[in-house]
Amino acid sequence: MRSAVQTLLCAAGVALAFMMEGGAQAPGPSSQSDPRIGLKGGLTDADVAAKGLELVSNLPKPEGFIDPSGNHSLNFANSDLAFQDNHVFLGNFAGFNIYDVENTRKPRVVTSIVCPGGQGDLSVYGNLLFMSVEQTRGRIDCGVDGVEDPVSKERFRGVRIFDITDIDKPRQVAAVQTCRGSHTHTLVPDPKDKAAIYIYGSGTGGSRQGEELEGCVPDAKDANTALFSIDVIKVPLANPEQAAIVSRPRIFSDPATGAAGGLWQGGDHGPGTQRTATTNQCHDITAYPEIGLAAGACSGNGLLLDISDPLNPTRLDAASDKNFAYWHSASFNNDGTKVIFTDEWGGGTRPRCRATDLPTWGANAIFDVVDKKLVFRSYYKLPVAQTEQENCVAHNGSLIPVPGRDIKAQGWYQGGVSVFDFTDSANPIEIAYFDRGPVNPQQLVTGGYWSAYWYNGHLYGSEIARGIDIFRLVPTEHLTQAEIDAAVQVRSNEFNVQSQPRIEHPLNFITARAYVDQLARSKALTAERAGALRSAMDRADRSNAPRADLEAVTNLANQIEKEAASATGVDGERMKALAATIKGRVTRLR
Repeated sequence: MRSAVQTLLCAAGVALAFMMEGGAQAPGPSSQSDPRIGLKGGLTDADVAAKGLELVSNLPKPEGFIDPSGNHSLNFANSDLAFQDNHVFLGNFAGFNIYDVENTRKPRVVTSIVCPGGQGDLSVYGNLLFMSVEQTRGRIDCGVDGVEDPVSKERFRGVRIFDITDIDKPRQVAAVQTCRGSHTHTLVPDPKDKAAIYIYGSGTGGSRQGEELEGCVPDAKDANTALFSIDVIKVPLANPEQAAIVSRPRIFSDPATGAAGGLWQGGDHGPGTQRTATTNQCHDITAYPEIGLAAGACSGNGLLLDISDPLNPTRLDAASDKNFAYWHSASFNNDGTKVIFTDEWGGGTRPRCRATDLPTWGANAIFDVVDKKLVFRSYYKLPVAQTEQENCVAHNGSLIPVPGRDIKAQGWYQGGVSVFDFTDSANPIEIAYFDRGPVNPQQLVTGGYWSAYWYNGHLYGSEIARGIDIFRLVPTEHLTQAEIDAAVQVRSNEFNVQSQPRIEHPLNFITARAYVDQLARSKALTAERAGALRSAMDRADRSNAPRADLEAVTNLANQIEKEAASATGVDGERMKALAATIKGRVTRLR
């Protein structure tokens, strides 16, 4: 979410593009029968529409994180989420809250830390909690009085580091100042150095003056400018108080001339196209350390980066899009062959999902990664129109670990949560959703889902105005109980969405049943064969199963494996995975 200066777009340009496209078009194939249309608004009593998602619990924001004026100021907005064990860490422009979610039906606040300064994005690593700060009111000491002096040494903009060894009493141990603050940050481990963690800091504000912070050069024409780079911070894990910026890589440079600003220069892409921000910053970077890649959503471009040397990330490719206003965030699929970039048209504070808004603006752009290049495939936008009273645009989400499919849950501010399948990157489809009516049915106030992330069997929604929501998946025609069960069994002790981990599915019959359902849905398996496989797995999946039952299910797996050799596309991959999963499970049972 960017400042008002950054987010205001020209209404005349929108109208021109609209006319040149040939008329109004609703965002996707929704109809007036969609239950999300016409929901009654209200902060605490809004109507709800849901499919495939069940709200398990909601916990409103605690005292100290609610705007006392009742105006829903961004200074009290919930922001991003991080996870560790049974705890959820929820950032806020006024500080952060830590929740105990061992019982997801009764989440409880463990700790509240008031520490104003926005943006409040969080990551957690071992006993350390990292927090992004970008607003000019932030103080080194977390004071609530702000900073008046424009060159005060008390002002803080950058990355705070807290020791959370005692989860009840987080203690700030470091505060790394940066020239542009930290709008977001990304944790990047170094496979060669387990004693440190790197942080990629992305600042989207204007640069500070050198009088306030030594070494900051706001002039874009100066070779030492604070623009056109990211901050790489090294954190020694045993001594986090020694954290410091160790490099400012010029990942936007022109390889031919060496000019720092070698990518999109700003402006529109021709008549009737979107005005796109200049590429002089990254809003968000998602790292996938296991494959040595990162995807940077960098104002005017989407970048693919090589991070095999975390200290010195290098650009592999850059994508441009005439429909994107501001490249905001990114997500890989699990095997790293696809990247989804989001466009935060309107900055997150404007209604950009109306029936008159183009479905290619404020949407996701889905790319395949081919030979380390970004190849565009399609767009995905929330497929139902929202009202003038609802800020709505593509925002933050994460993968749901259903084996054999690429599925993402995503927050759309007051557009709600949308879960969609992008296994076919050219044809994404929505498979579940949850939506409330507007926070205020009379006027536009900022609210809705900043992010929607899957963690250990549940979906967690950071609701800007209404607190934290916890959901569970329920079966629909698009997702079976077996697929949900396979996703729920995937567990981790720690999760930061911008430091994307590889998902590993256990070799068991829970995973196998998900593949069977998918192959039956696509008709790669007949109903009879799918039923036979399920029955065979049921008989074999017990302690002391007779040898004959184990051989029977193995024979079925061998047959599937042979057929997979001549199958093509995603069904061929699923058949191979099904056979391997069954055999892996049988090996353990023998």
